[in-house]
Amino acid sequence: MEESAELVANVSDTARWVAAFRAAESARPDALFHDPLADRAAGERGRAIAARTPRLMLNGWSLVTRTKLIDDLILKAIAQGCDLVVNMAAGMDTRPYRLELPAELRWIEADLPELVAEKNTLLTGESPRCALTRTAVDLADPAARQQFLDKALSGAQRALVLTEGLIYYLSDDEVVSLAAALNRPEIAWWALDVNNKAIVKRMGKATTELLANAPWQFGPVDPLGFFTDLGWTADEVEPLVPAAHRFNRLPWFMKPFTLFPQPDPRKPLENSWKPWSAVVRLEHTPSSL
Repeated sequence: MEESAELVANVSDTARWVAAFRAAESARPDALFHDPLADRAAGERGRAIAARTPRLMLNGWSLVTRTKLIDDLILKAIAQGCDLVVNMAAGMDTRPYRLELPAELRWIEADLPELVAEKNTLLTGESPRCALTRTAVDLADPAARQQFLDKALSGAQRALVLTEGLIYYLSDDEVVSLAAALNRPEIAWWALDVNNKAIVKRMGKATTELLANAPWQFGPVDPLGFFTDLGWTADEVEPLVPAAHRFNRLPWFMKPFTLFPQPDPRKPLENSWKPWSAVVRLEHTPSSL
């Protein structure tokens, strides 16, 4: 069996990891969602990575919870008039094939050429429920990213950009650059998951070997404040632990923590030492455009 560090050769391999836990969730009788393509997307490598997941993430509770919360945010945005979903660093996400989406909804996925080619092969013959296209692009290249966004957003008025499971692999400067690139009038919302400094430190220790080639980086003391300073305001904030407890996905050893007041992401100074993660939806601060 491969060593943990060799299983996750780069950030792209984490997409297979997440898919493995979507497949496991889909097999449950009380599944929060059903993803019939997840096991195929995960493959042997994804299942092997999942088998090495640290105890802190037992059964992928946080990844499953994140998936469900983002599903709900996407459907809410569509109900509010979203006319385009742009999934940046889409990985092995299969939402266009499993969510109840309007057939006319435009959905654009973007990721590295190798991953896009592999995904196209894996999903050959499958029919998405909306107008799906994929673009091969290196989103770490600011010029290529700008060119991609210019083309993808053409004609859109209320786009939702999704960067699930991406920003904590980026440096602070890279997040600043991404936030600036997305500060455009065609984009109404930006959905993502964030972690504060305390959880990034804890996860860094727990995944030292597994994520040696894809370490977590971005995790300020006040993530919401970080984005506020960049011209974004959180209109939706769903902390993962309370949601996982509500969904009955929280590991048994973490349940005692729910008996105490939970950290409030909007009050960072009161909770800077408490680890928390959340799914958030950002909107442009009115004066930022």
